[in-house]
Formats: sequence, structure tokens, C-alpha cells
Amino acid sequence: MTTVAIDFGTSNTVVCIQDPVTNSPQTLKFPSISRTFLQTNVIPSLVFIQNSEEFIIGEQVRSQRLGFVQPQRFFQGFKRELVAEFRSPSVQVDQTVYSIEAIAQIFIQAVWQQVLTQCQPTQVIFTAPVGAFASYLSWFRQLATSLALPPMQIIDESTAAALGYAVGAGNGVLVLVIDCGGGTLDLSLVRTAKTEQLQPVLKAEVIAKSDAYIGGIDIDIWIGEYFLSRLGLTKSEIGNIGWLNLLEIAERMKIQLSSLEQVKESWFDDEKFIAHELKLSQVELGEILESRQLIEQIRQVLDEVLAIAYGKGVSKLEIQQVLMVGGSSQIKAIQDLIISYFGKSRVKMDKPIEAIGFGALALGQFDIVEDYLRHGYAIRLWDNFTKSHYYFTLFERGTKYPMERSQPLILQVANNSQTEIRLDIGELADTAEIELAYDAQGRMTSSRLQKHSDFRSLVDISSSRSSVNFKLNPASEMGVDRLEIRFMVNAQRNLIATVKDLLTQKVLLKEQAIAQLE
Repeated sequence: MTTVAIDFGTSNTVVCIQDPVTNSPQTLKFPSISRTFLQTNVIPSLVFIQNSEEFIIGEQVRSQRLGFVQPQRFFQGFKRELVAEFRSPSVQVDQTVYSIEAIAQIFIQAVWQQVLTQCQPTQVIFTAPVGAFASYLSWFRQLATSLALPPMQIIDESTAAALGYAVGAGNGVLVLVIDCGGGTLDLSLVRTAKTEQLQPVLKAEVIAKSDAYIGGIDIDIWIGEYFLSRLGLTKSEIGNIGWLNLLEIAERMKIQLSSLEQVKESWFDDEKFIAHELKLSQVELGEILESRQLIEQIRQVLDEVLAIAYGKGVSKLEIQQVLMVGGSSQIKAIQDLIISYFGKSRVKMDKPIEAIGFGALALGQFDIVEDYLRHGYAIRLWDNFTKSHYYFTLFERGTKYPMERSQPLILQVANNSQTEIRLDIGELADTAEIELAYDAQGRMTSSRLQKHSDFRSLVDISSSRSSVNFKLNPASEMGVDRLEIRFMVNAQRNLIATVKDLLTQKVLLKEQAIAQLE
């Protein structure tokens, strides 16, 4: 059996496999599309469209600076847009229109073809951000079908890293993983089950999870905007190519500041033919992150995880190890914050890039991984009195699965002589937004972090329809209980429903999956 783990990242993608000789995990290196980053083989998550039949990905795009030559054919950050359900407008290149989903599929398909040149996998494990919505996971499943992939599993990125650590750490370990990636910030607190002495760990429980839609690519943009502000320039003045060049320099300086107190680079303004010397220190980078609310967001997700854990009887002092993974975990200001929470002795920062992929491979060593729903789920109903829709919660965020809802849902019709009832089920998602204020000169004067909840319908996101229509024969009248619905979530995170017509006593649906949850 050959298992391949693919950590599809916003900035870099890592492919891991269990070495058949040493039985230890290793990252695969592919000619032309891989590079070495932080001592790890990675594939830059980049796509360049040569023509409608030829696509260039990974290191070839980066090393040849193809995005600077023809930026309209260059794509990056597409994974992040899929996760956030934000969609940039589709782009027409030559005579073909490309959506973000199409670009992501081109990338994954090219990576998979490279994998097949080195092995013939019998199982593939993809990692996904903690806060990924059902539409993103459904896209992955549809992609697996279209590419004829072997049996596939999906696991949270930070949870995967925690499982990988737990395999070698012994029984009853409690580990917190903080994944500071290119596009998202993910946290998972995982505890392995206590087993008999000398026996392998076969069970793990996810105690708490949290996330924020913020990452390394945001930091690069903030650094770039910081330099523009210092130089008295705007993005429109330096042009698209000048901005891409500045972002590349910003990323390079960010990486250098993980080991140096101050760095400097030279940037050439192609529009005005002027060279500028750019300087940045660790202190200045920390101030940028503080002003842009990154440090505050990290504090909030840390506090959320610790509050969830405390509610389950787990204290902060019981956490034995805190693992920092992801490229942005190398930033000193972020490291200092985590150390201030947990102390230097408990924080580990080794293997920041491959820890997630290696951990995903460890999934097969666990018979049971007890997890919970990251999002809440609700059904949209109509209120005849207020003449408006409202949302009735079916499962709260944090609900462990598999589980069955204790009370059935009783539905009535909204109009007399109604012959059909439709179920509209969706995710209740908490999202955060940063509100920035600027003065007349374009300088940022203040920032504020805001949180809000919204309802994201699951209609048509998978082969199972979350919007289910039930015919009523005979027609129903207002004020009469008509449908009784019992819900449960099984071990595969399928939403299962049993629907009974209370008037005819007929079972219209019996223990059938109507949606795939996150």
C-alpha cells in the first residue's frame, strides 16, 4: 500500500510519501517544478498559461519570472480564494475563460501527473484549512473523481501536524499546533488516548480548533504598502509589474528577518527609472503586524482555543507541546507572542514546512480520530408573522460526531393548499474583517477588527442535495404539523435525515444522506 499526502498550500505545496525502505516520511522532489525552501522540497503554488493546451507550474514559473513578463497569464493565491469562497472574476486568456477553480485544477492535475512518475499511490490524503467550508471540500471530492484518484481522505492541516507529532510522543500527549500558512492561520489542540504501556496509540481526540483568514501573502502586501507609503508612491504609479517586483522583495526580506535583525534590498521603479534602497527591521515588521491586526487576530484564535479547551476540562498548563508550523511561523514577532503564552520550553519550531504532510501520513496509524464540527449548521425557515426568513440551528459549532439530534424538527407549511416543502440547509460561519481608515495622503490612520456571522447555503455543493423537495399529497393547510424530520451526522460527516409525513404517516425519506458537512 502506497499512501501519498499532498499539503496544497497558498504559497507552496508539499508532497510526502512513506519511504518503503526506512518506513519514515519524506518529501518528494520533482524535476523543474520543485525548489528547496527552509530545507524542504516544495512546489511553489503558481500557474502560468502558455496556451490553451500548455501550462507551466511551480518553480519554472518562479525562477523564470514569467509573471513579470506576462502578468495576465500568471496566477497565484488561488487556493486561498477557494477556501474563503471569494471568487475573483474569471480571466480570459487568448480565447479561453479560466475560473479560480479551473486554475486550481490545472495545478493539482499537473502535480498528480508528477507523482505518478515516481510511484503508483493506492491512497491519497489532502490537507485543508481548519475553517474550510463545505464547498471547498466538495470541490476536492469532485476533483478526485475527475482525475480518477485512488481512495481519498481530507484532514485539517493543523490536526494532521498534531497527529504526526503524537505518533512519536507516546501515550496521552496533549499538543497544540499553530499553523501560520500563506493564506490562513489554523490551530488544533489534539489529545491522544491513553493506552496500555508499550502499546501503539490508536485513538486521538480533537479538543479544540480555531482559524483566521490571514497569512503570509497578507504580510507581503503590508510590507509592500509600507514601503510605498515611505516613498510617497501608490500602486497605480508603479504599475502591475513594479508591484509584483516589490512583493517579491517584500517576501524575501520577510524571510531574511527570521534570522537577521535588519535587512536591506534595492528596488527599481520601472515606471520612473529610479532605484530605491529599502530597509526593514524585525521591530518595524512587528509594528506592521500589530497595526494590521495580525497580532490581535492570533491572540483571539489562541484565546478561543484555550476557552474551548477549558470548557472541556483541559487547562492551558496541561498542554505539553506547542508546535509552530508554516512559513510565517518563522517571524520573530509571532514567535514572541506564542512564547509569551506558553513559555519557551514548550514551543517547538522545527520542521515548519513538512510537518503537516508528514502528519497526514500518520493518519493511517489511528483507528479513531474523534473530531467535531468546526461550523454550526442550520435550516432556513419562513416566519409568516414577520414575513421574513430565519435560521433554526440543527447542530451547534463544536458538536462531536457521529451523533443524532435529540429532538425531531416539526415543520408546517407557509401557505394554504401548499403541495411541497423544501429544505434549505447551510453553514453558520463566523468571519472576521479588518476595517482600515486612511487620511487624504493615503496613510493608514486606524484599524479595527470586526466579527460577524453569516449563513452559507449548501445547495448543490455535492452529489447529495442539501436542498430536498418533499411533495405533499394531499395538500397541507397552515397551522397543521406536517413533516417530522430526524437528523444525525455520521462518522463520515454526512448529514442523515429521516422524513415522515405526519398526515399520511408515510416515511418519505429513511436515513438518507442529504449533505456532506465540512
